[in-house]
Amino acid sequence: MSMLAPVWTNGFAQALFWSVLTIGFYLAAKRLYRRWTYWWISPLVLAPALLIAAVSIMHTGYPDYIRGTSWLVALLGPATVAFAVPIYEQRALIKSYWPILMIGVVAGSVTAMLTAWALANALGLDRTLELSLLPRSISTPFAMAVSGDIGGLPDLTALFVLITGVFGAAAGEVLLAKLPIRSTLARGALFGTGAHAAGTAKAHEIGREEGSIAGLVMVLMGLCNVLAAPVLAYCLNP
Repeated sequence: MSMLAPVWTNGFAQALFWSVLTIGFYLAAKRLYRRWTYWWISPLVLAPALLIAAVSIMHTGYPDYIRGTSWLVALLGPATVAFAVPIYEQRALIKSYWPILMIGVVAGSVTAMLTAWALANALGLDRTLELSLLPRSISTPFAMAVSGDIGGLPDLTALFVLITGVFGAAAGEVLLAKLPIRSTLARGALFGTGAHAAGTAKAHEIGREEGSIAGLVMVLMGLCNVLAAPVLAYCLNP
């Protein structure tokens, strides 16, 4: 180990190691999920769990890890924009139902904020944690921006977004199995509103139209929250 110490303390070597390990865990989890579609081996659950185990075993702090993988976080923006492709392909359907979609987006945004606030108060979370929890129901790039504007911790918000997405996608699948929801619009909006990117990925597994609607709702939810962030910040921090 002493022979590897000079290499390990090199910033580039650490960045390369954690980047490769993160991507490797994700690809491995994705391959497993294609074979066994259990929610607990989805890439959004299994890959982080493996990374937590790795950083714990190697006694690596979060600042060291994120310093080497920050470029992956930066890719979240372009990844979100990529959802515009299926949205464009379903533009005729979206054009026909845009009033209903906008009402749903506003209602979903308000509901998500209120339930997050209620949960934070029920658990007795401090102010910083409460503000970090509020944007949990929108995709990570938007959520981190909103969190920073209202006084939360963007990195912590990203964790809340991940948890919300994973459990929201799993809960959405159960709801579709139990409730008589036949409309592709309603099915897609359910995932896009409640589980953002993870829900959109699950909606694409169900159908292309559902995935397109989920992606549209996810993006609109993000834009709505980002635009409302200054007002929300003023109300929360007058």
